[in-house]
Amino acid sequence: MLEALLGHRPPVLPPGHVWLVGAGPGDPGQLTLDAVAAIAQAEALVHDDLVDPRILALAPESATRLFMGKRGGRPSARQADIIAALIREARLGRRVVRLKGGDPFVFGRGAEEALALADAGIPCRIVPGLTAGLAGLAAAGIPATQRGVNQAVVLATGHAAAGAEDALDWAALARLGQPLVLYMAMRRLPEVAAALLRGGLPPGTPAAAVAEATTPRQRKVVSTLGNIVDAVRRAGLAAPAIVVIGGVVATAAALAQRPMADSPGQPGGPEAGLG
Repeated sequence: MLEALLGHRPPVLPPGHVWLVGAGPGDPGQLTLDAVAAIAQAEALVHDDLVDPRILALAPESATRLFMGKRGGRPSARQADIIAALIREARLGRRVVRLKGGDPFVFGRGAEEALALADAGIPCRIVPGLTAGLAGLAAAGIPATQRGVNQAVVLATGHAAAGAEDALDWAALARLGQPLVLYMAMRRLPEVAAALLRGGLPPGTPAAAVAEATTPRQRKVVSTLGNIVDAVRRAGLAAPAIVVIGGVVATAAALAQRPMADSPGQPGGPEAGLG
């Protein structure tokens, strides 16, 4: 029916090919049509830890399901093992879907896997997905950009420890004066917040954390940079979560004072006031 309405013919996943598919931020409703078509054709499904079981259920029952989750601070699959599994399944002539939360090319190591597959002579296709750093914010009523507030937005990862070789220059990011959207930042949130404050970002800068965005378990805390660590701790929020710091967060507080239709399966959750 959708094909007839949209004039869109679902792509065909050939045997021996690997498709890197974005599963979106969580809710199955956020999948693209091409992602649904790919999963429905999978003979081998190599999936991340955070992919919703309802999305996994879209694959045929006969499909081999290979859990290859990577979570900070927990036992995780090695990247080399993930790549080896993709190559092995493809060389067996199977239709392989590598299913990743969000978008494969946004902090998903999709580029590493695509390059490794190309080096191994395995045909690979990228099926984009909605990244949590944008779609998750929208589901929580926080715009990534807003006229009169910001002209740019920075997507960054917060998992590196201060002083580590791959650590970001938080002072430089603070000086930009543009909203920061942080992936994988919950464990390092005290360090990140302190570094941004040292870099000159005012303590009153609006800040928020959104956990398990777009799912029925979605929870949101709205606070300030100076208070976000305590607010998150009091609310008991934990990963997976997106943290956003900047003036766009104030829109969430403004919308909370106005009547809004709830998105399906997305309760508002606890919310600390700005200030």
